[in-house]
Order: sequence, then C-alpha cells, then structure tokens
Amino acid sequence: MRAIELQNRNGIDNLVLAERPMPAPGPGQVLVRMTAASLNYRDYATVTLGQVPLPLVPCSDGCGRVEAIGAGVRRVRVGDRVAPLFFQGWLSGAPTPELLGTALGGPIDGTLQEYMVLSEQGVARVPEHLTDREVATLPCAGLTAWRALVVEGDLKAGDTVLVQGTGGVSIFALQFAKAHGAEVIVTSSSDAKLERAKRLGADHLINYATNPAWSKPVHELTGGRGVDHVIEVGGANTLAESLRSVRLGGHISLIGVLSGYVQELSIPEMFRTNARIQGVTVGNRDHFEDMCRAIAVNRIHPVVDRGFALAEARDAFRLMEAGGHFGKIVVDL
Repeated sequence: MRAIELQNRNGIDNLVLAERPMPAPGPGQVLVRMTAASLNYRDYATVTLGQVPLPLVPCSDGCGRVEAIGAGVRRVRVGDRVAPLFFQGWLSGAPTPELLGTALGGPIDGTLQEYMVLSEQGVARVPEHLTDREVATLPCAGLTAWRALVVEGDLKAGDTVLVQGTGGVSIFALQFAKAHGAEVIVTSSSDAKLERAKRLGADHLINYATNPAWSKPVHELTGGRGVDHVIEVGGANTLAESLRSVRLGGHISLIGVLSGYVQELSIPEMFRTNARIQGVTVGNRDHFEDMCRAIAVNRIHPVVDRGFALAEARDAFRLMEAGGHFGKIVVDL
C-alpha cells in the first residue's frame, strides 16, 4: 500500500510517497481503507519543526471504510464509514499525559496512508449526509471548535463569539456558534475571506490589517460589554487583544500559535477581565460522538477549500504554509 512518509528529517521536501506492507487486524482491531485525509496546522508544524520518531506518516484526520475486523470486534462492522479518533486512547473523562500521548500523526503514524489498522475503540461512525472529504475534517479541527465552545465554553443562544481568521477550527467555530443561536464576529486580514465568512452566517466582520487594535470595534459592536467567547488561534500577537475583547468573566479558548509561542501579558488586565483562559487540545470520543449528532441534526457541512491527490501531498502542505486557504485542505486517498 502507499503512504506518505517523513523519512529522515523535518521539512516539506522530505515527504516521500512510499510503499508499505499491507497491514492486517488482530483481535479487537479493525482494518480501515482510507478515502480522505485533511491537514491541520499541527501537521504542518510536525512536518517542519516537530521532534517525533522518524519515519512518520503525518496527519491526524481522515475518513475511511472498515475493510476487515479482528476477533471480538463489536463496535463496528465491515462496510461502516468511520473516522479515526485524534487521540486513540482518550475515550471519555478528563485527559491525562498518557492519553494525550496517543495522537495520530505524531507520535503514532497518521492518516496519509491507504490502509490503517486501529483499535475498534479508536474509530467512530460519522454523519451520513457528509462526503468523505467533509468527514475527514472532523477529528481535530471540528472537535477542537466543538469542545472549546460547547463542552468547555457552555455556549448558549444569544452569546457573542469572536472567531479569529478563517482556517479550519475558526470556520467550524462559526458554524457551531450559529447552530446554537449565537452572534459571531470574524476577524481576518482578507476582505474576500470576510465576505465568504459572511455568507456562512457571520454577523460582523473586522479586517485586523486595517484595524490592528481590533478590540475597539469589538467593544463598539457589543455596546462596550465585550464578547462571551474568543476562539484564540493567533497566539503571541493576538492574545493581548483577545483579553481586551472578552467580557467580564468571559471565556478565551487557546487553540493555536500561528503568530508565535511567547508573549508578555498584563497580569492586571487578566485580573480586570476575570476571564477564564483555557488551553484546548482536541477532545475525547464522547465529545466527538456528541458533535457528530449535532452536525447531523443541523445538517452542517464542513468547508473544504481544496483537494489534492496523495502524490501531491507536498503541495497540500505548501498551501497550508502559505495560509491561502479558507476552511480545510484535503488529500484524497
């Protein structure tokens, strides 16, 4: 079978289309024929900067069909369409260091391969109305947005949500917020992308290139109150503005580090806002299955920007590097 491997050293140019032996499921395992995978910023960071054992098959997100099952498997049947879970071992409850060490795409081989053998506990059925490409976007980006807003943020109708940018997590956050009856503010440096976000239901648009102090228009839009939730994907260069944008006692979900890892913050500002600032690292299987039910009921369709063939995986990563996408980048398998 074919797989994309990061073989000897980090870097997009070191991704190689390789042949691997065909795997077979053992007791309690399933063989999944993969049909699509999607890229996250984490995958780009792993390929370019990550310190993981090599060779490695990148990417955590995917969709496939159960081709064969091992002895004792009861959770799924041959022919079922499934998504591998981001954390293969985190099924329910709170995370532990051991459970967070079971992520696909590093340290465990990921989804850019034609077949995968996984524990039956590490896959979940997916909404029927979605295409395989759309399903492939759910395990990391979709679930991160869901946990940030619904599980940890206790999102309610009438809340106001600030979404940074138009990448995968941010677009899912926009869609989930609107499905819950929330008001959504989207920031981007591209007016064209902001217009696309408006067509998805965004209520207010802010170009942060022309409004670098974007917390000011946020307060104007909220009558000086601030927003209930911030989806913080920028990191170092945006967190201070997020603190200025959130309401007293609001919720900031720390998800991405697109602008850097380290920033000085004003401790008095944190006291002033009484905000809850929480790191969000995807979610567990229970969260995923709850999210899938909500997607099915609301007929939500993930936004796919572009698709690439497996042999074009380097091009997919270069598009991620350039940041020119809106929504998700997918590789067809």
